[in-house]
Amino acid sequence: MEDPVMLAGLQEMMKESGAHLEGHFLLTSGNHSSDYMQCALLLRFPKYAAFAGGALAERIGKFSPDIIASPALGGLIIGHEVARALDVPFIFCERQDGLMTLRRFPFPEGKRVVVIEDVVTTGVSSGEVGAVLAAGGAEWVGTGAVIDRSGGRSSLPHVPESLWKVDFPLWRPEECLLCARGIPLVKPGSRTKKS
Repeated sequence: MEDPVMLAGLQEMMKESGAHLEGHFLLTSGNHSSDYMQCALLLRFPKYAAFAGGALAERIGKFSPDIIASPALGGLIIGHEVARALDVPFIFCERQDGLMTLRRFPFPEGKRVVVIEDVVTTGVSSGEVGAVLAAGGAEWVGTGAVIDRSGGRSSLPHVPESLWKVDFPLWRPEECLLCARGIPLVKPGSRTKKS
């Protein structure tokens, strides 16, 4: 269950940082949406990252993790903030030759691991991290994210804990209500905003 005070604070931070944009957006999938989220813009501010990390740590504390793990690159900042808030170690996995691997750290064999990501959409990256660590003898006990936009359809073996579950409308270009209203289409990243 989402905490309304925390959620209001997070939503305000997302808007202030430019991490949540409202308008008419062309997504990588080719679909159109009224909303676009880029958590990296939120997490670039240490106070916002600390807020999200502390709130997410409260959500995943019930798993009693011994260690927090994240996929590089998107989960690095928030994973570290969650680990800091829980006072447990942090590790990350990264792609090498297209496969998610644990390269820089010893395997957390026998440890309870929670995988932390900035945004869960399909769950593929988080799932790959969890699977790599489980194959190395860790116990993958949960997953968490700042934003869950999977609509309950992620590939994860369990429901991710999140600070904000979002389900923004998507349209195929030929059915887009925003196109019909003549609202200009923007491809995220195609224009920059001063920070």
